[in-house]
Formats: sequence, structure tokens, C-alpha cells
Amino acid sequence: MVVFKRACVALVVVCLLAGAGLAAYVLRTLPALDGRLHAAGLREAAWVRRDADDVTHIQARSPQDAWFAMGYVHAQERTWQLEFNRRVMHGTLSEVFGPATLDTDKLMRGLDIAGAARRQYEALPVEAREALQAYSAGIQSFHARRPQALPPEFALLGVRPGGEGGAAWTPEDSVGWALMMALDLGGNWGNEFARLSLARTLDTDRLWQLMPPYPGERPAAQADLAALYRTWGVYRSAAPAPAAAMAPAKAAFGGTPWGADMEEGMLAWARDLAQQAGAHEGKGSNNWVLAGSRTASGKPLLANDPHLGLSAPAIWYFAHLQAPAGRASDGTVLPAMDVLGATLPGLPFVVLGRTDRVAWGFTNTGPDVQDLYLEQIHPQDPARYRTPEGWEAFSVREETIRVKGQPDVVLRVRGTRHGPVLSDVQASHADVLDLSRYVLALRWTALDADNLTVLGGLRANQARSVDELFHAFAHHHSPMQSVVAADVDGSVRFKAVGRVPLRHPGNDLMGVAPAPGWDARYDWQGWLPPGQTPEDDGGARGWVATANQRVTPPGYAHFLTQDWTLPYRYERIAAWLESQPRHDARSMEALQADNLSLAAVRLLPHLQRAQAQHALAPAVQTLLRDFDGRMRADRAAPLVFAAWADELARGLIAPRVGQARFDATYGKRDYRAAVEGILERGDAWWCQPLRCEAQSARALERALDRLQAAQGPDPARWQWGAAHPARSSHRPFGSVAALAPYFDVSMPSPGDTYTVNVGQYNPGDAKGPFVNRHAASLRAVYDLADLEQSRFIYQTGQSGLVFSPRYRDMAGAWSRTEYRALRREPARWVHSLQLLP
Repeated sequence: MVVFKRACVALVVVCLLAGAGLAAYVLRTLPALDGRLHAAGLREAAWVRRDADDVTHIQARSPQDAWFAMGYVHAQERTWQLEFNRRVMHGTLSEVFGPATLDTDKLMRGLDIAGAARRQYEALPVEAREALQAYSAGIQSFHARRPQALPPEFALLGVRPGGEGGAAWTPEDSVGWALMMALDLGGNWGNEFARLSLARTLDTDRLWQLMPPYPGERPAAQADLAALYRTWGVYRSAAPAPAAAMAPAKAAFGGTPWGADMEEGMLAWARDLAQQAGAHEGKGSNNWVLAGSRTASGKPLLANDPHLGLSAPAIWYFAHLQAPAGRASDGTVLPAMDVLGATLPGLPFVVLGRTDRVAWGFTNTGPDVQDLYLEQIHPQDPARYRTPEGWEAFSVREETIRVKGQPDVVLRVRGTRHGPVLSDVQASHADVLDLSRYVLALRWTALDADNLTVLGGLRANQARSVDELFHAFAHHHSPMQSVVAADVDGSVRFKAVGRVPLRHPGNDLMGVAPAPGWDARYDWQGWLPPGQTPEDDGGARGWVATANQRVTPPGYAHFLTQDWTLPYRYERIAAWLESQPRHDARSMEALQADNLSLAAVRLLPHLQRAQAQHALAPAVQTLLRDFDGRMRADRAAPLVFAAWADELARGLIAPRVGQARFDATYGKRDYRAAVEGILERGDAWWCQPLRCEAQSARALERALDRLQAAQGPDPARWQWGAAHPARSSHRPFGSVAALAPYFDVSMPSPGDTYTVNVGQYNPGDAKGPFVNRHAASLRAVYDLADLEQSRFIYQTGQSGLVFSPRYRDMAGAWSRTEYRALRREPARWVHSLQLLP
């Protein structure tokens, strides 16, 4: 008995010591927000203060010290985010995660993101290089004398910032991260490849029914795509050989209890990243600006909510940078800086926000700046490919990828006169193409050495008028953005800023599908002059809005793309702005919260007429009778509609294109425009062997079976928000079932892909087909009558440290469309830290 008691006491003591140790570690991971810290490399003392709304205010005595302090703060708050993002763009994830992320690493090495970043950094003027150097030095200074423990991601994965002997962040990495944003938002190579793949089984007319052009327009390509590709013999004639087996995945994590879970989750994440690269559909945002003639105050109002993949921590970090004028080392004058808004960890400037006199917001313009080229391989010499001047040798470079638990992988990447050969790094090409005869190369504007996007961002932070802002954005290159701006003097403007290629008049493909690389008429013919990109000052209407719809006016002389986003969000915004003669900031906030889906309204009559033979059908039809297309989180009807639309797309399209091709593309796109056309035409070919009405009924029956299994037998208790949570997923622990509840941030959410308050989901994701993974990454409203009344919110919290109470403290307000204040001069400081040299 005595021995037992002693053992119990010892166990209690061990548990208490372990708990105390854990508590001490948790506290040591939190940043110093008050007091003083020494930061080697800082020139003069700088203040870092946090206000009651948790906006970080940096006040320095030179622009260089402000950028340095921004780097230091990002390292304090977002160290793991910086580390993970650096590994993504360098293609070094597999050093940590093993073979699960090998395809992602291959893609990044193939695109040569790091190499392009180095070349672009070298082309920057001194002022921009010194800004990136100062920012990088701030990050390095934090790690050189780290005043807090590294967050748990590093300990659990056995990782050091920058890797063994590496740098945690370099100036070139900032350029690389700007390129990664262009990759996330840019182009259409995924659409091109999808058309190539689908043209194998569909004739061209059916292809345009499945992937229709923008409403009211004809297909941009005049060529018969299906006939063209058959004539050239581009498709493989047999099933692809199975991929070589990798060593057991468990080697990557050394037998940890969550190793297999991690491997599976990271494999799914990496596959999704590789699939989404180059995909355009759903990558959108909203912004609008009203002139004083349409506002209660007589001064402009501006609103912006960029839609991006939700992550924890969030992609944004809100900060205020203030510094007097200074000089670069070459004597260039650096104007005074007083700017606040959303920064991107990895970049030293405010990307979206305001100065004391001007505010701006972005949406993705989405022009076609990525073209795929079929490069014909010499039949006797596979080292050469065909060009307009004859056969030329591929350029070749080798990349060595370290893979945890396995031998290094040596990747041989070829290049052509157009760019990198994607077929060397995207396995899906082998499923479609005869790679012994053809490969696909990518021409992409963002990889060009004259991409000076970061210079435009830096100079925008010094603007004090709409004119000055757009003068700064003349340097913006990639991705093209639809910028709305307003200043305190009453000026408002929209302009698309960025680089767009011009195409030959004889180009009958216009970049919507892969072109023959050996024919010079498909080469780009130069660039659209900046003065000729779309722009609008609102005119007599008194407002301008962009929601990724077509932004070119009727009769516009230049081709930008045919893959504009369906105009439902824009139409709803326009109707709202026209619904009353004058608006105020609260009206802007209410519009950002709007959940009416005009896309649901369009299809709803077909659902309401569906004669399903299901026990729950009568009760469900009663619910649908009052459904008006508002995708409210607390209602059942939006869930029924979403499940029916999903089943309908599967039932109509998969049998016609083949299940494998459908699975490869569904999720990147929801085929909503195709489904609308099929039902409205009563298209017998797509609906066979049933009539379209019967297909609709069968889809509802399958949907009700799914919903009954997921949410129970009483439709009145079903809720859209339960199936459609906004999930900000942590990388990598959002993929580990035991850790995800602690690292992910999840809230029930309204909306769908087509609502202003967007809630895009991936219906092709078997584990979470309705989970909201792509939504308003931030919301901001600026009142130019008093910019101190500006307001913002985003979906997690400022801190990227999971133990911090500031990790998820905005989530509830974001889900309710509430806001925090964005002030240059807040009433009080909650925290005050001085950085000293």
C-alpha cells in the first residue's frame, strides 16, 4: 500500500511538472508586445504599438527602419507561415514532409519561381532592393537573437527556420512571394488543359456547351479544337503506365502517431495545389467605389473584399507604417510614408488599404496571361523540338529535391523558347498526351525579368491622391488587378493595372486552348499599352464596381480573355448601388453581408418542379416553396439546393465525358453555366437516357439520401451552415485529425460561389464537398469624408501563434459581418514596444 501511495504521489508530481513545463513553453512562444527589445541592424529606435483593435502601428525615423520593423513583427507573429511559404515557393517541402509533397516541389522547381525571383530582384531599382533588404534584415534580426520560443510547428516537425544553415528569409524571397500570389490568382492554363483533355471525347460544339464563353459572347477560338488535336495526333492511344511506387510514406515522419494521417492530408493538399495552379474559375473578389454624388456625406465611399483561399493564420496582417522622408544609398529620395491596411507576411508594404488621403482596393482582372504551347518532339532526336525556324534543342537544367526518408530525386526540367515544359512536372499530362510526340510548354507573363510588381506596391504606399496612386501602379506587372481608388478631394477611378499580351490577328485559338508552338502566328506580339487598359471614373452613374466580370466596354479593341467570371455578383452589387440615390458606410457593410444568390434564383424553378420519388420529398418541397435564393446559414433550403445542383452536375456531365475526366476537373469548376444551359434548352443529348426533368428528379433523390445520412431524417432541422463552415485550414496540421481542431479556425457560414458574401466550396471534395474554403479573406470599408472611420475585419486573428488568444479572435465577428476600426490615430495603445538598435 505504501509503495502504491508513493507511486501515485510520484505520478502526480510528474504530471504537475509536465503541465508546468508545457505552460512555461506556451508562454515562451508568445511575442513580447511591451517593453524594449534590441534588434541588430536597426538604425534608430522604432516604436511598435498595438491598438484596441489589434492593428500594429510602426513608427520609425526612416523608411528603411519602418520596413525593418515590419519584417521583425512578421517574424514575431508569423514565423511558421513565413517558413512554410518559403518552402512552397522554393520547392523544398519534401525535405520536411517526404514524398507526399514531391509533386508540388516538382511544379515549383519546374516553374523556377526562385530563379525568376532572383532575376526580377536584380532588375529592381536601388530603392526597392533596399526596402526588401531592410525587411529581410528585420526577419533575420529576430532569429539571430530570438526573444521567444519557436511555435510548436517547428518542434513537432523537427524544422529550423531556413533549414540547416539557411536564411529564414532573403530579399529575393519577397519577390518570390509576389510571384506566388500571381500564381494563385493568375491565368488559365488549367482551363486550356481541361479543353484539350475534354476535346478528346467531345466535339467542339459540345465542348463550348460544357465550358461556355462569357454570357452573350461567342467562343474566342474560331478553330475546330477537337478536329485540330485529332489531326495532329496529340493524344496517347493507351492507358498511362502506373507510376513507380515510392518507399513507404511512414518513413517521412519517423513513426510518429500522426504520421500516416499527416501523409494522407499533405498528399491531398499537395494534389489540390498542383491541380489548382493555373485554374481560373472562382478566383475572385468584390470592390466598388461611389463618387460623392451618390453618398450621404458628399465624399466618396470605397469597399473591398478580396476572395482567397482561407488559411490559419490568415494571409493578411494589418499594420500601419509611418516614417519621414529619407534617402536610398544611391541618393534616391524616399518620400514620407504614412499608410495602413493589409500587409502580406513576406512583403514589407501595405498591399490593400489607405494613406491619410487616398484609399484603394483590388479585385482580380483575370486576363489570359498564360498560354500553353504544344511542342512537337523531333521523331529521331527527342532532345529537339520544332520551331518556326526549324528544330532546336531543348534547354535542360537539373534540380535536386531532397525527400525526407528517401533518396534525393533528380529532376530534369526542359525549357523551350516559350518557357518551361510543364509536362516534365505535371503528371496529369501523361494521362492525356502522347509525350513521345508532344509536350506542353508554358508562356507566362509573371516569370519575365521585367516584372517590377513590388516596386509598384512600395510606391503606392506613398500616394496622397488617386493620380499619384495610379502613377505608382504603372509599375504593377502581375497579376493584373482591377483597382478602384478614391481620395479626400473627391476623385474616384477604376483602372486595370498589369501586363497583358497582344495576339496576332491570325491567331484562331486566342489562348483558350493549347496552340502549336511551331507556328509563329500563335506567339505573343507585344504588350497592351498601360494607357489602353480598361478604366472608368463612374461618369454620370456615380459608381464603379468590379467582381471579376467582363470589365471591357462594348467595342473595346483588345482581347483580354473569354474566361471572365459569371456576372452574378456584379449584377447584385449593381442592383444594390442603384436601389437608392445615396449610400453611407453602413449600406456598404450591408452589401458585403448580402447572401442572395442570383445563380440559385436562376436554377430554382427546375428544383421546385422536380417530382422526386423520395419519402422526404414532400417536406423538402414545402421548404423550397419559400426559398428565395438567399443562402442563409441557419436554413435547410440552401443545403438542399446545393446538394441537388451537385448531383445534377454529376448526373448530366460525368456520363458524357467519362468519370475519370469529370473527376479531374470537377471542383476546379462547378459547371454551373453548363447545367443552366442544358436545363434551359432541355438538351436531350446531355440528359440522355432520360428527359431533363427526370434527371432533375433523380438528382434530388440522390441529394436527399445524402442529406438524410449527414443531418438526420427531419429536413426542418437541416442547416446550410453546418455543412458549409468557413474553414481556415492550417498547413500542415489542418490535415492531422488529432491536431486540426486546435490549429484550424472554423465557423458556420452563409453564401455560395455566386453571392456577394461569397462562400465558395469544392463539390469534388469527397470529405467536405460544401465546406467553405474560399471566401472574403478580408473586408474593408473606407469613408473618404473621414478616413478615421475606416473599418476592416478578416477571418482569424493577427497572431499566427496557435497558443495566442489573438490567433482566432476575429472569427466570430467576421462570420457575422462585423468590423474593427482602422485608425491612424487610435484613442489608446493596448501594447507598446520599443525596438532599439
